[in-house]
Amino acid sequence: MTGHSVDLALLVLRVGVGVVFLAHGINHVFGGGKIAGTGRWFESLGMRPGWLHAWTASLTEVGAGALLLLGLLTPVAGAGVVGVMLVAWITNHARKGFFIFRPGEGYEYVMTLTLLGLVISILGPGNWSLDHATSLEPHLVGWTGLWIALGAGGGGALLLLAGYWRPERKPAPTPDPGPPTT
Repeated sequence: MTGHSVDLALLVLRVGVGVVFLAHGINHVFGGGKIAGTGRWFESLGMRPGWLHAWTASLTEVGAGALLLLGLLTPVAGAGVVGVMLVAWITNHARKGFFIFRPGEGYEYVMTLTLLGLVISILGPGNWSLDHATSLEPHLVGWTGLWIALGAGGGGALLLLAGYWRPERKPAPTPDPGPPTT
């Protein structure tokens, strides 16, 4: 492998994930039900207030996507990917099984994006990036990149869930009293 093949692979990886995140965030704001519909969807998942989480997720997706495309502050972008996907995984996909094509959309897609966010944070953006051009890259790869992604992304997701996730609890079924006694 040459350095250029590694740089090309990292460029393809971060641009691919960056485009997915940028498109997803833009769609939350401007597509379908727009931000109001996204907010209602977050409310239905138990994320309250829904409008706040709609904006938080959407702006994180747009920001992380743009940073990945540029290769700028790459572990911060990876943290955005990790954080958004962990929240999606826990609030919506985990209890629906592995496969996304099953009813309710399983977690294979969000798991894959979560892991890609970690991998990009560890490996860095490669030489074809603004991180490299500004000499930030050596300081943000490896263990440092991993800890940024886990701390800001994973830690942020867990704090957000602890503070704001209030899923509806189904009432426990009342026991059948059995036949009346005479």
